Amino acid sequence: MSPWGTIILRDVRLAYQGGGALLPLIFFLLVATLFPFAVGPDGPLLAKVGGGALWMAALLAALLPVDRLVAPDAESGVLDQYAVRGLSDEGIAAAKIVAHWLGFGPPLMIAALPAAALLKLDGAVLGRLELGLAIGTPALAALGVMTSALTLGLRGAGALAGLVMLPLAVPLLIFGAGALGPDGMGALKLLGAAALLLTALAPFAAGAALRAGRD
Repeated sequence: MSPWGTIILRDVRLAYQGGGALLPLIFFLLVATLFPFAVGPDGPLLAKVGGGALWMAALLAALLPVDRLVAPDAESGVLDQYAVRGLSDEGIAAAKIVAHWLGFGPPLMIAALPAAALLKLDGAVLGRLELGLAIGTPALAALGVMTSALTLGLRGAGALAGLVMLPLAVPLLIFGAGALGPDGMGALKLLGAAALLLTALAPFAAGAALRAGRD
């Protein structure tokens, strides 16, 4: 197996063994459960705003494990061992992005099924929601790893992570929620473009941050 595959498997195993992969899922379902209590039992209103609420929940769920994506490996010297073996920082960041997505992306898409039922979303909206999450969650994972690398070693990294990641994720939130409308194909294409751009740039930004932190 390639070293990148080893990194991915290791990080996914740590995420599930430590319970970290469950936190975003539980948070996502809690939002779907509590949101109707805040809005009320109005079915049409829930169906109208529920998709946007689920996108916001997905964004915050991706932010939850940010402080555990890079910092533990940096503190334990694992990143230094990767560097000694000649692995590029950009490759390490890309592998961590894949592992982070595997830890929260597919479970989140599965959790969207009962969440959609709670928020009275019909089948067509659910289909567009699932497609949007499939496109957008890799970019959320990329932003999470990039943010974790940028805030590595800083005091109050958890709070700073939110300040860094949330503004960058606004296009995903806007286009993802916009894609849930009946004429959402245009927003879905913009979501794909934004997600592709963020996913492509994040490994280089995260790799540069890891290199700077080591130097």
